[in-house]
Amino acid sequence: MTAKTLLTAIALGALLTACTSAREQAMTRQARAAERTLERLPTIGDPGRVAAADIAFARMARDEGQWTAFRAYAASGAVVHGPGGPVPLESFINGRANPEQAIAWTPADIWSSCDGTLAVTFGRLQMPSGDVGSYVTVWELQSDRSYKWIYDIGALDNPQPAPEVDPDLPENAIIVPGMLAINGRIADCPAEGASVPQSPINITSGAPPEIGEWVADDGTLKVEWRQYAGGTRNVIVEWYRGGEWQIADTFSVPAGG
Repeated sequence: MTAKTLLTAIALGALLTACTSAREQAMTRQARAAERTLERLPTIGDPGRVAAADIAFARMARDEGQWTAFRAYAASGAVVHGPGGPVPLESFINGRANPEQAIAWTPADIWSSCDGTLAVTFGRLQMPSGDVGSYVTVWELQSDRSYKWIYDIGALDNPQPAPEVDPDLPENAIIVPGMLAINGRIADCPAEGASVPQSPINITSGAPPEIGEWVADDGTLKVEWRQYAGGTRNVIVEWYRGGEWQIADTFSVPAGG
């Protein structure tokens, strides 16, 4: 089984609700086996481990409570990017009890630095109400080689897409519209003994925003968030590829989103 097949199996398993039928139970067992296989793969520059962490995070939110999972998977200094800017996790969830039903989510694209010290997941989410949207989570490799999140932002689609139905899935499965597969990408490693130059990319839009960033230890991946006075929020992911800096992906949340 290829890594891509394993990732697809994990994505499917992570999106199922509580299993009741024999088929559903078998699918869940396959997803968990795939996740265990990914956990045994090398930890450096491996998007599979990041995907496994994000999916395990979502499963814990479903099974043990949304804010319980957010705390368990948070790195020191983790922030949630709300309408007014990034807020420390504890401040963001202070006084909030776990909702009866957690938000469901799964990653679709993973960007990793060459050394694996920094990674980003772009994915799809679904609210208990059924509304869907997208999210970005930044992951940091810990001293014990696990991944924990340090930044999270999400927003609902506007307008909402039409429901997607797959007749081959169990009747009570929850599939987030727009989620088809998981793609993992790794930045190029610098030549032995060479250092990666700083990114020359300069994106400007409107008045100078409040800005924050994370850069991988080897300098091959950079994530920047921006907060504009009007409430618009942006995330820009840059990576070192083909001997030059490129924009890997961007995410924007309009004011009020």
